[in-house]
Amino acid sequence: MPSKRSKKETPPRRKTRKHSVVPNFVIITGLSGSGMSSATNAFEDLGYFCVDNLPLTMLSTFARLMLPNDEDKQAIEKAALVINIRERHFLLEFPAELEKLAMEQSRPYVIFFEASDDVLRRRFSETRRPHPAEKGRGLLPSIRSERRAMGHIREMADLIIDTSDLTVHTLRRLLIQKFSHAAEEGSLKVQIVSFGHKYGNPRDVDLMFDVRHLPNPYFELALRDLTGENAKIVKYLTKHKDVQETILRFTGLIEYLLPFYQKEGKSYLTLGIGCTGGRHRSVMVANALRDTLKKDGFNVSVVHRDMQK
Repeated sequence: MPSKRSKKETPPRRKTRKHSVVPNFVIITGLSGSGMSSATNAFEDLGYFCVDNLPLTMLSTFARLMLPNDEDKQAIEKAALVINIRERHFLLEFPAELEKLAMEQSRPYVIFFEASDDVLRRRFSETRRPHPAEKGRGLLPSIRSERRAMGHIREMADLIIDTSDLTVHTLRRLLIQKFSHAAEEGSLKVQIVSFGHKYGNPRDVDLMFDVRHLPNPYFELALRDLTGENAKIVKYLTKHKDVQETILRFTGLIEYLLPFYQKEGKSYLTLGIGCTGGRHRSVMVANALRDTLKKDGFNVSVVHRDMQK
């Protein structure tokens, strides 16, 4: 692995941006095994011209293709480039190349992908791929070494995405929600995540609600193996006044808060709904909130993280 820049050589931390319109020039980087390939596939689905492992020496040349020409047209309208530690000069030269692009008025939007050490170790073990930072020290030391070496790159990112709790499908959904042209309309996108507390809280949640106080279908043998999307579970829960009251109060609070988030210009809001196992109560409540908020005209999606566990 190339040595890190000394503190004296490291450029000042870049001021990150929140995109009010969908960026047309994106650089995908991050830790090996954190989902950069899956992210590239999502950007291809969004119509981006994608290049994997572009040599840094070609970055400025490529960026010029993104600028309007004399006819006010661009050779490439939208592009996503993957540049990471596989490029042997990446750690030393990427910060300077990024600053050069900023001076040329061609600043890309940088997304940094990461995941926990345990998740990265599991992913490499399952795929049996060698870690690019492997120097005979073992997998976990290689992961930690790369994380340390990439620290100053992480600080330069406009967006950091932790994929520890994301599947290939949920990552794709997240990126399409964030970078689809619908985001240019300025509407607030709300994602509701149901989860089980025993599997850990989801990351990057703005508001979290706990529904473990509600009656638990798990203790009904006829209902235990069903999920909160099953009509029998919904019927069982909705017959309890506590459930109805909880949904009503949660909805009222969320409906009160969402206009304030919109006023502040927030583009995305993630709500977490947690029960013990993430299979029954949180799923049912998350779906109920989604249905009500959609009727109110909000752009809402739902992800059931632990429903099938």
